[in-house]
Amino acid sequence: MKTINKNHKLKSNHGIVATYPNQFFGYFGWPTIARMQDGTLLAVASGLRNYHVCPFGRTTICTSSDEGKTWTSPRVINDSPFDDRDAGILSVKGKDLVLSWFTTDNRSAIPSKYEKELSASELKIWEQGMASMTDQALTDFVGSWIRTSNNAGLSWNEKVRVPVSAPHGPINLANGEILYLGTETDQDKLKNLQTGSTRPKHITAIKSTDFGKTWMKLGDVPTNPKTYTGSFNEPHCLELSKGKIIGLIRNDPNSHEYKTRQPGETDFTMYQTISEDGGSNWSEAEPLGFHGSPPHLLKHSSGTIICAYSFREKPYGIRVMISKDEGKSWEYNYILRDDGIHPDLGYPSSVELSDGSIITMYYQKLNSVDEKCSLLFTKWKVPI
Repeated sequence: MKTINKNHKLKSNHGIVATYPNQFFGYFGWPTIARMQDGTLLAVASGLRNYHVCPFGRTTICTSSDEGKTWTSPRVINDSPFDDRDAGILSVKGKDLVLSWFTTDNRSAIPSKYEKELSASELKIWEQGMASMTDQALTDFVGSWIRTSNNAGLSWNEKVRVPVSAPHGPINLANGEILYLGTETDQDKLKNLQTGSTRPKHITAIKSTDFGKTWMKLGDVPTNPKTYTGSFNEPHCLELSKGKIIGLIRNDPNSHEYKTRQPGETDFTMYQTISEDGGSNWSEAEPLGFHGSPPHLLKHSSGTIICAYSFREKPYGIRVMISKDEGKSWEYNYILRDDGIHPDLGYPSSVELSDGSIITMYYQKLNSVDEKCSLLFTKWKVPI
């Protein structure tokens, strides 16, 4: 696999989906955009929350009927007693949609500097939010989930638990099935029955043949023994042709508790894997070798494969890479914007508009490091 550093700033126009930068519940993060067959754009996110980690995460949706010129105000789909994070949205056909997200119990999270600086009144609101996170509610809400809609998101069916999670959720396959490449989430099934310990989570593919009602496991993505399986997470995939699927996976071995980066290994990067049989077997994940993650893949009408990703080194921002040979080579570091004022940004995803241009949505702080993150977009064209 060949990678070429273009380091080129693309001509683009930026816009806003939702911004409430100075409100207590004004934070938006980890969004996904989808385009329905009638052209309606859907933007889902973990929104109307207080901070990057907090008790208040809700799954929100905004829509646009004019290709992103204007957007509706955010409407809440999920609001559990816990933190609802990472919203993915998939337009299947007609008005059928698939929504994905995960809910986490963050009661044991180490308080951040931000949390310690809360005012007395703000701290009281936090305490009220944390009080709703009870052991009794744990089983009913914490985990990775799917909900479907048959009326373009006006109402949603009952949630279904799934064993994997990824920020942008599942994808459509040409045969009508739905494929979900994600990080394993069911820790009970990962436990060693003799020792009680848990093994590192794998990147796993599952599929549904009945519009998300039931799911079956296909296969795991193998990784090099010199890497740490647990540092792979937040994948996304794309069907290139019938049965052939490309997957890209976030890897950050030097973050959080891992601290497993090997000499020459890049942190906050992407690895690539290929399946030739619809997701049952995958090639060993190979490093792309440059900074930027997590991935979102899109096949443009021209045949060009587009991957949008976050750039969390200065200058912070949103970048894309393109491939014209189905992932055999990538041109990377096409810059959509590099004006980020804080590394808490990104998770971009993209769709193609009617004129062949691209709209990429993400989250970012607009004017100050002290404000809440907004839901933003950039319109641009594929470089020739």
